[in-house]
Amino acid sequence: MDQIPALSEAASGAIAGSTGDEVSTAVRLLILLTALSFVPAMVLLMTPFTRFVVVFALLRQALGLQQSPPNQVLVGLSLLLSMVVMQPTLTEVNDTALQPYLDGAITSEQAYTEASGPMRRFMLHNMQREELATAIRVGRVERPETIEDLPITVVTTGFVLSELRAAFVIGVKIYLPFLVVDLIVASVLLGMGMMMLPPVVISLPFKLLVFVLMDGWSLLVTGLVGGFS
Repeated sequence: MDQIPALSEAASGAIAGSTGDEVSTAVRLLILLTALSFVPAMVLLMTPFTRFVVVFALLRQALGLQQSPPNQVLVGLSLLLSMVVMQPTLTEVNDTALQPYLDGAITSEQAYTEASGPMRRFMLHNMQREELATAIRVGRVERPETIEDLPITVVTTGFVLSELRAAFVIGVKIYLPFLVVDLIVASVLLGMGMMMLPPVVISLPFKLLVFVLMDGWSLLVTGLVGGFS
């Protein structure tokens, strides 16, 4: 029983002997690790990831493929392309917010402000004004004097709506050529009296051939990445 007070005194002495820098470093690391739990949500809502993964999924359906390429490949490719597009913005966030915060040069509030600035500019530059107006109306936010006064939640909502709209517009453009191939194959089979043969079985090789000959992956990826400023 006599050891308990001795342990308490030893622990108190260790805490008292620790410097303020060590405590602040531990707090910064704790806040950083907590912030990492929000990274998946940030990638999904504040980067082009949503547009990429929706377009790739629509492409797979337009080709008539079920599980090829698999979901893991589409998600991985979308994530890599998102990092390519976001590289200048993430570099600015790292230089102005993350590294100064880890070095103890700025506080948590200042780091948040410095990090949200580049992300806000990226989303505003790649957002349709109609979707931003919708986000302002849905959020019941008074129209600000300048666009910089908008809350980050409103900007993120407008960006996600804009990305979904762009993804479906691109998906429609992707679907049309393959839909023409399906109609032609179905008409030929109907004219030959082969009504029992599913048109998808015949049209799938032709759609894959057209997509490969036109270098579809390169054209699609180039167009998606080039659509961001």
